[in-house]
Amino acid sequence: MATQPMPATQTMKANRAVDPLVNRRRDWLGALRALRRLLADANDTTQVFKIMRALNVGTMQAGYERLLQTPQGGRLAFQHVELAERFCDPAFVGSFAPGSVGAAYGAFLARTGYSAAGLADISRTDDPWRDAPHPYAWYGRRMRDSHDVWHVLTGYRADEPLGEACLVAFTYAQTRGLGWAAIAVASALKAWRTPGGKPAVSAIREGYRRGRAAAWLPGEDYERLFAEPLDQARARLGIGDPTAYLAFQQQAG
Repeated sequence: MATQPMPATQTMKANRAVDPLVNRRRDWLGALRALRRLLADANDTTQVFKIMRALNVGTMQAGYERLLQTPQGGRLAFQHVELAERFCDPAFVGSFAPGSVGAAYGAFLARTGYSAAGLADISRTDDPWRDAPHPYAWYGRRMRDSHDVWHVLTGYRADEPLGEACLVAFTYAQTRGLGWAAIAVASALKAWRTPGGKPAVSAIREGYRRGRAAAWLPGEDYERLFAEPLDQARARLGIGDPTAYLAFQQQAG
């Protein structure tokens, strides 16, 4: 007797059942441990990725599927560009005109000493699926590798805790990933207990509002975006000035 082919809906359910990038549960205890370590040492970026893996269940799938619904998402997914490789190419980063997003990103790398490759290496800690040949994993890498581009676009500094906390709140608004929410809330609570805490909390809340008001950045073609004047890109994407954040920086001296 011939075996009947499995209906498409059952096939999709079966694939989900064995796919570790889809069939996962949130690890709240693991996230809490990592969050405590991160709050104790803001430079321990490894903990950020542990929190993301523990709580951002389903966000890569949802983000990838949303990307495919955008006008250029199908092309971006088909081209499957690994942004870390592109952003670590000095010839590529150095090819953009002064005042452009690409030039600002190059200046960011020179000023901070950061690199997309360095962030990629940290993200691979205890994560066997980070480099998987899977569309959801590729989307996750794309989000990881564009993090510092978002620093450039939003104006939040990457070498200070408040700048990172504000971008984390912005990222939560863009992605709805609970890992980002956990870090943002914990950062705000920690800031509240410090001198001048209220303005810092206001800046973090502003980061969330800016993320909600902005266009959906994961859908951007970053290679094309790099050639765009920075001010023009911010205006097109609806990214206004971080007023509360800049006021806090000025007050802090």
